[in-house]
Amino acid sequence: MRPRGFPSPVTAAARVERVFDIGSEASTTPAVNPPLMARTLPPTTDNALPPAVTPGCPAVVGPGSDGRAGRRPASGGYRAGVADTAPAVPVALPRPEPVPAVVVLHVWGVSPRAVPLAVARMALDRRHLRTSPARFWKLLGTGDGRTFTPRDADPGHWATLTTWDDPADAAAFERSPAVAAWDRLAHERLRVEMVPVAARGRWSGRAPFGEPEPRRGTTADGPVASITRARIRLGRGRAFWRAVPPVSTDLQQVPGLRLAVGIGEAPVGLQGTFSLWDDAASLRDFAHRRAAHRDVVERTAREGWYAEELFARFAVRDLAGTYRGATP
Repeated sequence: MRPRGFPSPVTAAARVERVFDIGSEASTTPAVNPPLMARTLPPTTDNALPPAVTPGCPAVVGPGSDGRAGRRPASGGYRAGVADTAPAVPVALPRPEPVPAVVVLHVWGVSPRAVPLAVARMALDRRHLRTSPARFWKLLGTGDGRTFTPRDADPGHWATLTTWDDPADAAAFERSPAVAAWDRLAHERLRVEMVPVAARGRWSGRAPFGEPEPRRGTTADGPVASITRARIRLGRGRAFWRAVPPVSTDLQQVPGLRLAVGIGEAPVGLQGTFSLWDDAASLRDFAHRRAAHRDVVERTAREGWYAEELFARFAVRDLAGTYRGATP
């Protein structure tokens, strides 16, 4: 007689078969690139970059690489108690996104009475943008960027950021229901059309501006723009907010700055800036030679403020309209 609680040999074998997918399609398919498939990541690397892989080969996530030994993949694999003996699971690397042909920032100014309607547009425009040819888009609130806290919020200005593979689609968007509704609602509009010249980092897990290769002379004879965006780690907000005011104060004194606007998907935690400059030299001077900004950059790397960050620079191709009653 079997002791109570112990499964029969048949039941035990069935459980082992389910755990390791014995007899399934996954177990009978020949492994691709066996030496690579054998590589695994140690349990302590959940915040590290993936290992270098040969071009065209998948990265590999081994037991415990997400910090939880025994995670069971959707297509089978391993579970608690057997993670150390489970085979590695291939994970496809994301493909690099192409550089968009056009990036457009709209900023609309509304009266205090129109603020509730502007908030409603933030919800309604999602449907229009999802069905548009825009490859990437964001509906953004704005602020003055002094502290990146809710008290900086500017309910009188709202923005959309869109990227387009075809300039004709960007032009057609100006006649869309979303833009038409904002134009009726707003008392002013600023439109900035740009081309990416440099970008690094991620925004919502994506690289919306691709990986452009900077070319000498691309922005030498015209205005440039910069977009920064970061998702602040939990527990790092206080240090970040304390460091921002000196940089914001210094920014307003930099020669060559035309416009600086805080942008973000949320009042706290998802912050960014859009800045417009006379030329690339003015932007470089602020980014690399101003002591306040250099100090924050060094602290960012040292203290790990951001869970995600993006920095991008653009050549401005067209600028039309006003912001706070003036053309930048």
